[in-house]
Formats: sequence, structure tokens, C-alpha cells
Amino acid sequence: MKSKSIPLTLALLLAISIGPASAANKDIIELQTQVAQLQQQMTQMKQSFDERMGVMKNLMEQNTDAANKVSSAINELQTSINKQQQDRAGQVDQISGQIQALNDTMDELKVRLAKLSKQFEDMQAAQQSLAAQQALEQQKQQEMAQAPPPDVLYNNALRDYNGGKNDLSTQEFNDYIKFYPNTDLAGNSYFYLAEIQFKAGDYQKAVTNYDLVLQNFPSGNKAAAAQLKKGFALIELGKEDEGSQELKHVIQRYPRTTEAAQARDKLRKLGPSPKTR
Repeated sequence: MKSKSIPLTLALLLAISIGPASAANKDIIELQTQVAQLQQQMTQMKQSFDERMGVMKNLMEQNTDAANKVSSAINELQTSINKQQQDRAGQVDQISGQIQALNDTMDELKVRLAKLSKQFEDMQAAQQSLAAQQALEQQKQQEMAQAPPPDVLYNNALRDYNGGKNDLSTQEFNDYIKFYPNTDLAGNSYFYLAEIQFKAGDYQKAVTNYDLVLQNFPSGNKAAAAQLKKGFALIELGKEDEGSQELKHVIQRYPRTTEAAQARDKLRKLGPSPKTR
């Protein structure tokens, strides 16, 4: 601005020197005053402009700093949010794994509980069975304590059998077998029960009791008679081949006994077997 005001001043001085001195002095002074005011205004304007520019620069710098801080804060917040999301995702995976582990543990506990329940039921069943056996054994012991002596019971049963008291003798022979099942006379009791059934025409039950004599008391004094009468009962049931085989066994095992003679006589009456006829 100062470089532009100098030529203007020279032009004014030149005009003053050229024009009439009396008329121009006032105008020159006034002009100089206006020029000086103008220069002062220009200087003030420049200062004001410079000040405003400085203020604007400071504001821009402040805004830039603020913007940078905001941007940095946003980045930090975004980083924090991302980290939190990752942490939460990890926590979710961890919780999911824990839940799965709990489910697996629950399934295992259910299996164990089922096994324990089964074992408990088995123990209860075994306990009930043992209690039942103990009760049965106690009852048997009580009955044994009340039962007649074996020889007395057997002799009574045989006496009633010979006296034709089949119902009474059946009960007594069954009682003997019940109370004294492992004695030799128990085999005789099975035999006489079979004899009662044979006489009553119940040949199938008779065969069953004859078999009990042969199976449980093969060396007893009723073994030969039991096999002979089993053969007779089978023949009565229409099973001649099976009956004949039993009679042949009697002849082979007890060849010199009365039972062997009866077996030969029965076989002669039957004639040749159906296979040889």
C-alpha cells in the first residue's frame, strides 16, 4: 500500500505547482488530508485483516487439532468396540463350549443314574428273593419240626397204601418226599405214588414218577420195578416201541430178577415188534 501512495502524492504536488497557488492550497491540503486518512484506513484495514487472518489461522489449527482428536477418539472407540466384540465372541464360544460340556456331563450322569437304578432294582429283587427264600426255609424248618419222624411217616404211608387208602397214602408219601427228599425211602415213595396213579389209569403221571425213581435213585431197591412198570405204562399209552425198549432194558440190567421174568412174559404176549412183523 505504501508503494502505491507515493506516486499519487507526487502527482498532487505537481498539480499544485502548475495551478494558481492561491486557489490550490486549500484543495491540496484537503487532498493531502484525505490521502492521509485513506492511508490510515488502509493500514487499519490491513492490520484488521492480518488480525482476522491470524484468528482464522488459530481457529483452523484449533479445528484441525480438534478434528484430529475426534478422529483419534473415533479410532480408539472403534478399536475398543472391535476388541469388545472379539472378546464377546470369545466369551460366547467359551460359554457355548461350557454348555456343551455340561450337556455331555448331564448325559453321562443320566447313564450312570440308569445303571444305579438298575443295580438298585436288582438289589431289591435279590433282597426280596433272599427274604422269600429265608421265609420258605423258616417255614420248612417249622414244618420239619412238626413233621413226624421219617420211619413213622413212611410206615404210615405204606400201611395206608396196603390198606387201599390211596388218598391218604398219597398225601403221606408226598409229605415224606417234601420233608425227607434225599433218603432212599423217598425213591420208594415216588414208586408207590406212581403205582397209585397206574392203578387209577393216569399212566402219564405214573411214567413221570417212575422216571423220578430211575433218575434220582438208580441203585435203589425199586429201580427194577420202576423200569418194568414204566414199560407197562408206556404200552398202555399206545407207545409199544418205547415200552418194549424199557422192558428189554429190564432184562439186560436185571436178568435174574422177578421183574426180568415179567418183562419177558409181557414181550412174548406183545409178539414181534412192528418193525419186525
